Amino acid sequence: MADSLSQVSTMSRQEKRASIGLAGIFSMRMLGLFMILPVMSLYAEELIGVTPLLLGLAISVYGLTQALLQIPFGLLSDRFGRKRIITIGLLLFVSGSIVAAMSTTIYGVILGRALQGSGAVAAAVMALAADLTLEQNRTKIMATIGISIGISFGVAMVLGPLLASFAGLSGIFWFTAVLAFGAIVILHKVVPDASKLTIHKDAEPIPALMAKVLKDGQLLRLDFGIFCLHLVMTAMFVVLPLLLRGKLGLAAEDHWMVYLPVLALSVVVMVPFVIVAEKKRKMKLVFVSAVGVLSLASFALYLFSESLWGMVATLFVFFTAFNLLEATLPSLISKIAFAGGKGTAMGVYSSSQFFGAFCGGLLGGFIWDSYGLSSVFLMCGSVLFIWFLVAFGMKSPGHMSSLLKHLELQTAEQAKQITAKLLAIKGVLDVGISVDDSTAYLKVDNDLLDEEALDAIFLNLQSCPQGQE
Repeated sequence: MADSLSQVSTMSRQEKRASIGLAGIFSMRMLGLFMILPVMSLYAEELIGVTPLLLGLAISVYGLTQALLQIPFGLLSDRFGRKRIITIGLLLFVSGSIVAAMSTTIYGVILGRALQGSGAVAAAVMALAADLTLEQNRTKIMATIGISIGISFGVAMVLGPLLASFAGLSGIFWFTAVLAFGAIVILHKVVPDASKLTIHKDAEPIPALMAKVLKDGQLLRLDFGIFCLHLVMTAMFVVLPLLLRGKLGLAAEDHWMVYLPVLALSVVVMVPFVIVAEKKRKMKLVFVSAVGVLSLASFALYLFSESLWGMVATLFVFFTAFNLLEATLPSLISKIAFAGGKGTAMGVYSSSQFFGAFCGGLLGGFIWDSYGLSSVFLMCGSVLFIWFLVAFGMKSPGHMSSLLKHLELQTAEQAKQITAKLLAIKGVLDVGISVDDSTAYLKVDNDLLDEEALDAIFLNLQSCPQGQE
């Protein structure tokens, strides 16, 4: 059937340009943020006024401004245009990088990092990605952006220590400013202009849906999870570089030799677990087990804090579980969010992630100052154990996928009528129809779905665009 919902759509040239360009913008920006993690603790010692708590704040303050401003930036892009708001956000990132690069005090670096985070363009970039792609190709561009972020993290763990070894902390900040300028060039020279600006419920937060998302207990469990995950990650990098250099005697410029093999192998090892979770429908078992393993690995980091090989082996286990959770959490959000609520659910999720990073830097600095470097790992293990208890009580997610379909309706009453018809089809689990963006959002079980009946309804709507039969 020509209009079958199961038809695979090839991305157009414009969509491919948008995918490559927006992934490049995202990855260049995140590379600049991530490069600070493995080196800040090592090179901030030369800054005037530095203390463990202020150092932790300098590492993580970007998370606070990012968490507070990313949803407002997305809403502003709906009103004033995607590229305009993204450009403003990237210029804020540039200004923050320059402020931090020129600072000789910890307070100046904190200000610069806060400015970097204030350029919170994630929601606006996702909305632009949705503007530039057809509904059936939207998942592909989102996946490309997600993969680019993961690659940026790995590259940052290697490039950060190498660059800092000859350019220092200020050199990294100057480099991040150049990256952000490069992202602006890509935005205006590579990324196509959208023919029209549309609000996409699957890709950006919708204020009217916020209350419903915040009342969903299953989504809140996942928000708490990503909060804990990035709290632990940030807290760990407050002290890990110092332990590698101090107790374990590894020169700062050689830290990449730990991060590179650990991260590369952990990504390879986690893949079979992702397959088991998705294909074998063992998502809850794999997910909860990964949280438990991550907690145990954090406690083990405390035990092996004076053994280089023990630390390396434990970091491999830690990052295998970490990468597995980073991959499965967004998938769980997509499965659990109600039809038409994915964009809002992801907005809250992302804000929780960045707020977790902010709290992690503060807690890491405070615990280090009060109880010593390795005690931070005990705190991390305890936080993750609490998450394990919370995750253990989650419901097993249904084996669902999302479908989007364009349709033209004039009234809310017509939307109600079509919703009832769609819900009557075998395999359709949830339906949300938006008259505003002319889109039907469906959650379906592909194993049970009656595709012929579903196609028939939308073919009928195409022949009767007013929704009248």
